[in-house]
Amino acid sequence: MRPVILFSIACVLVIVSCKQKQESIQPVRENITESVYASGIVKSDQQYQVFAKVSGIITALLVKEGDHITKGTSILQLEDTTARLQAANARVAARYGASTANTERLQELQVAIEQAGVQCQNDSLLLERQRNLWAQQIGSRNNLEQREVAYSNSRNNYRVAQLRYTTLQRQIRFQEQQSANNWQIARAGTSDYTVKSEVNGKVYTLLREKGEMVTPQTPVAVIGDAALFLLELQVDEFDIARVKQGLKVLITMDSYKGQVFEGRVLTIYPFMDQRTKTFKVEAAFVNAPPVLYPNLTCEANIIIREKQNSLTIPASFLLQGGYVMLLNKEKRKVSTGMKDYRKIEILDGITARDVLIKPAQ
Repeated sequence: MRPVILFSIACVLVIVSCKQKQESIQPVRENITESVYASGIVKSDQQYQVFAKVSGIITALLVKEGDHITKGTSILQLEDTTARLQAANARVAARYGASTANTERLQELQVAIEQAGVQCQNDSLLLERQRNLWAQQIGSRNNLEQREVAYSNSRNNYRVAQLRYTTLQRQIRFQEQQSANNWQIARAGTSDYTVKSEVNGKVYTLLREKGEMVTPQTPVAVIGDAALFLLELQVDEFDIARVKQGLKVLITMDSYKGQVFEGRVLTIYPFMDQRTKTFKVEAAFVNAPPVLYPNLTCEANIIIREKQNSLTIPASFLLQGGYVMLLNKEKRKVSTGMKDYRKIEILDGITARDVLIKPAQ
């Protein structure tokens, strides 16, 4: 039994010795960068969701997913029977309200004006004749007064006929313009039932099928640039103050594992999302991958500063308060500079010849 006991004791001593052995390193000189982490997605430039302007049932899909289209290309058609009938009614009203369609009404009033003018002229002559007779003491006062009343009435009738003609002209012009405007509005309403692209680009997805009902709140497609892609990144509020336009961005994506792509910060949107406590930052690829699709996920490091030939140690070897542990168990104060997620720059306190041990966890 004694050999077994001695062997067990030896194993325990070896295990204890292994546990007590601490990891040691020497500082190294290398390049170090300070960066801000961001996560996000890839988006096509000018990417947007397409919405219909009116409610209706889809009667035809006029493009397919993956099609390259130009601005103004029809994407889908909604059922527009009512709108077409309204446009037809408006066109009929426009034709009826046109001045050419009211020529007879104007001619009728012109005839009335001419008749009233002739009657007025005739009554004027009769009045003048009666006045001459009255001056020669011929006729009665009553006859003169009757001629004066007749002339006054015919003169007023002539003026009324002229006013009616002018009023009718104004009404016709108003009706003509109003009916023409109504027709234009009806025609525009009809065009709203055809959903068109606002940009040159590519149809990435169609979100509805033929026969489905859509409303102005319902997205029907996603369209964007076919070649140019951007990065929509989310940066934490604690880091956003250090992010500047033009900074270099190093991007990794699950679709291209093991590869790092370079980009540049384009736009910093000055509004924080209250839910995620992040700011949106837009970046562009400098060397884009050969194939990209909207909504691919990505991770990015926005490079704040870069420094070459710096003395660095792993971040796990730095003690609280800015100390390191030397191989001889001496705790030494160091001055630190830049740091990233795994290493720290040492400005003063140790050299590349010193050996450090990792503090016990």
